[in-house]
Order: sequence, then C-alpha cells, then structure tokens
Amino acid sequence: MTIIIFFSGCKGQAIGVKIPDTVNIKKELLLDKIKGGWAGQVIGCTYGGPTEFRWNGTMIDDNVPIPWDSTRMMWYFDNFPGLYDDIYMDLTFIDVFEKHGLDASDTLHARAIAQSKYQLWAANQNARYNILNGIMPPASGHWKNNPHADDIDFQIESDFAGLISPGMVNSAVEICDKIGRIMNSGDGLYGGMFVAAMYSLAFVHDDIEYIVEKALETLPKESKYYQCIADIIKWYRQNPDDWKHAWFEAQKKWSHDIGSPDGVFAAYNIDAKINGAYIVMGLLYGKGDYGATIDISTRCGYDSDCNPANAGGILGTMIGYSNIPNYWKQGIDKIDDLNFAYTELSLNQVYDIGFKHASEMIMRNGGEEEDDSFIIKYQAPKRVPLEINFEGLYPIEKRNLNSKLTAKDMEVTFDIMGSGFVLTGSATNNNQNNPHAVLEADLYIDNTFIETIKMPTIYYARKYDVAWNYNLPEGKHSIKLKTRNIPDNYQINIENMVAYSRNKPKKKTYFN
Repeated sequence: MTIIIFFSGCKGQAIGVKIPDTVNIKKELLLDKIKGGWAGQVIGCTYGGPTEFRWNGTMIDDNVPIPWDSTRMMWYFDNFPGLYDDIYMDLTFIDVFEKHGLDASDTLHARAIAQSKYQLWAANQNARYNILNGIMPPASGHWKNNPHADDIDFQIESDFAGLISPGMVNSAVEICDKIGRIMNSGDGLYGGMFVAAMYSLAFVHDDIEYIVEKALETLPKESKYYQCIADIIKWYRQNPDDWKHAWFEAQKKWSHDIGSPDGVFAAYNIDAKINGAYIVMGLLYGKGDYGATIDISTRCGYDSDCNPANAGGILGTMIGYSNIPNYWKQGIDKIDDLNFAYTELSLNQVYDIGFKHASEMIMRNGGEEEDDSFIIKYQAPKRVPLEINFEGLYPIEKRNLNSKLTAKDMEVTFDIMGSGFVLTGSATNNNQNNPHAVLEADLYIDNTFIETIKMPTIYYARKYDVAWNYNLPEGKHSIKLKTRNIPDNYQINIENMVAYSRNKPKKKTYFN
C-alpha cells in the first residue's frame, strides 16, 4: 500500500513549506491508520508483557530473549487479561462515547470506570475508590485526593483521544483535559495529553521526530514532563544511534519519584515522566521500524508493557495497519473478534467505531466529507496552562511499619518529622467463607480526629492507599490509627509510611 504523505519534516524541522489549513485523507487510509493505532498498541503491550516491572532501574540487556510468536496474545487473553488494563480503559471511554455521544460528561466516564469490575492499580484504582465514595472528577484525580496523580495511568490509556482526533491535536488535548482528570493531574495529565497529541499528529505526518517535537508543543515548558521529554530529544540529537546513552542520562536526572509512595526511595518507578521518556526513546531510536520501536521501549524497563503499547500504537498510526510487518501481527487474528476483559468491545468492533468517531470529530471541527475522503481542518498545537503536583513537597523518609489493625490490635501510632505523609496498605478478609466487608479506622493527627478511613475488602472497590495528608505545618507530628469497625477475621494492614517535608534536602557532596 502506498502511504499518502501530507507534510514531511527533516530531523524534526519543517521543510520550508507552509503547513496548509486543511488536509485531505482518503477514508481507506484513515481506517488503516486507526487499525494501526489500536492493533499497534495491543501488539506492543503483549510483547512487553513478560518484562513488566521486572527490570526496575536497569535496562533489559540485548542478550535477554523476549518471546514472540502467534500464541502470545491468545495466552494473555486466556491467562492474564489484566495485562491489557491500558486497552480496556481506552475501550471504556470509547464505549461511553458510543452510548452517550462525543460530548459525554466526565461524570459518565467516571461512573463507567467505577462500575466496572476489571483490575486497576495506582491512580486508576484510587480514582475508582474516590468515585465510589462520592469524590468526582476533577477532584478524583487531584493530587491531594490521589497520591498517584503523577503516575502513568492516564498516559497509558489516552490513546483513544488521539485516535478519534486525526490531525486535530488540540481537540485531542481537550478530550484529555476532561477525561484525564478522572485519575490524574499535573504531569500525570500531561503524559496523556502528550501521547494523544502524538497519535493525532501521526495521522498527517510521516516523520516520527517531527511528531514527537510538535506534540510536545502542547505542554507548558515549565513543567517537569516537558523538560524530561525535551532532554530525551536533546540527547537523541547528540547521539542518534545509541538509545542506551539517553537511557543512562534519563536515569541520572529523571528517575526519582516524589508522589507515588510505591516509587519513593525504591528501585521502582511508575511516574509518567520517566516512562514517557521510554516511549519517546522507542519512537526516536526506532527510526520508524516497528520492531525496533517496541523493543527499545520494552528494554528501557519499568512499565515495559505499557510503554511499548503507546509507542507501537503511535507508530502503527503513522504507518498504518497494512504496513505493520506480518511478523508482529502474527496471532492477532486469533483475538480480533474477542471482547477484552469486562468490556463489550473487540478489536474489530473498535476499528469500526473508531472510524465513526473520528469521522464525527472531523466534521464537528470544521472538516468536510467527500465521496472517498475527508478534508480535515488541521490544528497547530497550543500549549495548556501549567499545573504542578506536590509543589514544594520533598520525600524525606520511608519507613516500614509492618503493623495491623484488627478487632484486638486496635491501635497503630507513629511519629513523623515533616509536613505530610502517605500510608500504604490494604484490607484483608482472613476467612474465605466470610462475606466482603468495609473495614473502618479513625485517623488522628496530634490527637485531633481527622477522618474515618473506610477500607473495602472486595478487590475492585479497594482503597489503594490507607491514608495521606499533605497539609501539616512543618514539624513533629503524632499519627494514630484506631480501629472503629473491624470484625473478627478481618484486618487492615499498615505497610509503609512515606514522610514529606517542605524543606528541600541538601544535595549530597562527596568531596570538599
């Protein structure tokens, strides 16, 4: 198939031709690109599946084999459908649009997530808990209500916004600004906007470097997310044939985590910035080769199924489904008509629905339809306003408490120095014959009652972190958790405590 090239760039720079106000795209090509985006991310996610969070803080060496054959996708569908959390979240948003129209409110999207039974983690699960307990978007994704607000969650599931907004990058970002706030804010939201913008631009540009650079123009330069990706582009320019050079530089500068209590002071990072950097490394150093792109994004480590999913989907959109090598499409025919876990949508269905939604978006944004093509009113990227999560807060301590609250062990107390904290943990039903319950504990800070914490034992409704507070005056504080309602054979596990301060730690020096 011949790819129609609308605009070209050279090493990320426009080539002296004024970008037109409109772009003509054949309907056949539009569908092929939509299919390339959806299939591309499924392939990338599947390829990285065996490596997810198994290489934390280190790259996957070239000598480590990553299996690929015609059975891989079917195996995950049968054995671990939770691998495709990024896909089924995407499909949830598409399904809401299909049922309620493209103007569906964030409330409708939020309720669809909350009422679903699929597995979620981190910012997504905290958002689901918030929604089930009356905290709706945008509050559900705000960092003071969601310690994982800077995490990767919306970044991995924002593909849909770009895939229904061909060449209309600002429309894609507007969708993200509404739906992405369900679970993220700040840099976590910017990650989704950036990914969606790359998808949108991939419909009308054939230069991956140009796509990356133009998509970045949607984000405020002052944000750390922008600065991280700008660094990757800079290091790529300096050494365009060695992705490991950029990986080492990124690890030195951008691998520390502030928000996620799982990633603070640990060889684990689910932050949107560093994982976004790995998407871009795959795209830039892969140089348009599908296999190289997803392999590099995978071998960067950390969330190494979601990152190649984003990279593979973006490149799949640029080159189209028909140009993804058959080697990488092997086995996709086995799952094309299978619904993803806890959804009513398959790949073949979302290809058609995605085309329908993209067609509608083109028309509502000033485009036109001809017999066999659409005329898209092209949008030049516009920057969104700056917002910063955890501003002025610095993690200073991580402590393993390894405690529990039960009907008999009724109190956990500890002190902190600082201005905030997060407690991680979970609610447990110790007898499988017991019904699920909502366990309750009272939180006191400096002997003042703050709130009653409610911890469901049912997995899909669980509270991902036990408690947090970022608003304390700087100094010493006494924290107490006291059992309110925990029946026999149930318990609340208190695992780790992360303390924060508004005083920036001094940088370590090793030589005078």
